Amino acid sequence: MEFKNTLEFARSLDAKDNLKTYRDEFIFPKINGKEVIYFTGNSLGLQPKRTKSFVDEVMKDWAELAVEGHFYAEKPWWDYHERLAEPLAKVVGALPEEISVMNTLTVNLHLLMVSFYNPTQKRFKILCEEKAFPSDQYMFQSQVRFHGLEPDETIVEIKKREGEHHWRTEDILAKIEELGDELALVLIGGVNYYNGQVMDMEAITKAGKAVGANVGWDLAHAVGNVELKLHEWDADFASWCSYKYMNSGPGNASGIFVNKKHLNKKDIQRFEGWWGTKKETRFLMKPEFEPMENADAWQISNVPVLSVAPYLASLTMFEEVGMQRLIEKRNLIVSYLEFILQEIDKEVDSTFEIITPADRGCQLSVFLHGQGKALFNYLMENGVVTDWREPNVIRLAPAPFYSTFEDMYRFGQILKEGVLAN
Repeated sequence: MEFKNTLEFARSLDAKDNLKTYRDEFIFPKINGKEVIYFTGNSLGLQPKRTKSFVDEVMKDWAELAVEGHFYAEKPWWDYHERLAEPLAKVVGALPEEISVMNTLTVNLHLLMVSFYNPTQKRFKILCEEKAFPSDQYMFQSQVRFHGLEPDETIVEIKKREGEHHWRTEDILAKIEELGDELALVLIGGVNYYNGQVMDMEAITKAGKAVGANVGWDLAHAVGNVELKLHEWDADFASWCSYKYMNSGPGNASGIFVNKKHLNKKDIQRFEGWWGTKKETRFLMKPEFEPMENADAWQISNVPVLSVAPYLASLTMFEEVGMQRLIEKRNLIVSYLEFILQEIDKEVDSTFEIITPADRGCQLSVFLHGQGKALFNYLMENGVVTDWREPNVIRLAPAPFYSTFEDMYRFGQILKEGVLAN
């Protein structure tokens, strides 16, 4: 398609957008009385309007039924989370029994490490990406120390090549082969939070399994953003947060994937609690743990229903639309945003360097050469909600559920005004 940097052209794309009605499903903050151009769905998605009714339903049941809501609410609380397994399985490419919803992302990664990081004297190393999200780095370091090992000797970071802004798959695969039978675990972010790169999860998983390592994925920036086939790829486990592209609300409940082959394993290590026991015998209060036959065996505590309700609300939209339609719009709108950046770059005395490679999802990370944080502040003050990363990178993530092509055009005009003003 031949793009044009005009309002008329942007509106023509919006007119053809078969997801355009979903914009009205979301609540937009306002700056100067106008709805913002929202580019931070990669940090926190907007609130769906239908969320309130799902939360209100739980509040009403709590008021009218109190403890009996666990069993007699319209959506009984004791198995509320089970309603999320099937729609989430479609989003991440899994079987419903491989999915559970619980806790938050880093808590779940710690719990999954109990099961999938079991170092021996020979096989003990962990492979991750250089400068992984800080929470992952802290998680790795504390897990390694818990096992009596030294992080510097145990955690191997894949580095980018000198002068490059993204990782090369061949370098990751070569490092996996080099580590060989010393490698216990590969755990990488499926989509890098900083540069927006989508890793070749299929190839990396295959390589890790080939040398005998377990392979897991932190999918915080991937779920609801890119195509995933966790079961088909034979990943051992994964976890993700739900409040970015999945729009479930700040700090909300996390999801996990545990490969079917690990379910019902009697010798698997796992921290266990009451909610992971079989439903049929849970209220017999038996002293022995009888695990659920699905990923719910990793559940420890009672389900936080008020947190899970917004997640379920958002998933109803994913069920209606499907990932393929979201990805089709994502590809077009991100390409249009890239075009707008290139066009504005020709009109101002600055250089915008896109550091996100072609393997990408919703996000473009852009170096604003010749510009400082004053430009970011100008954007925010003029209704563009974006994200700043030092030294001079902005992250732009047009979420296909609610971003429009007109947003991309208007952003370009505000960006040009900001450069000229600064």
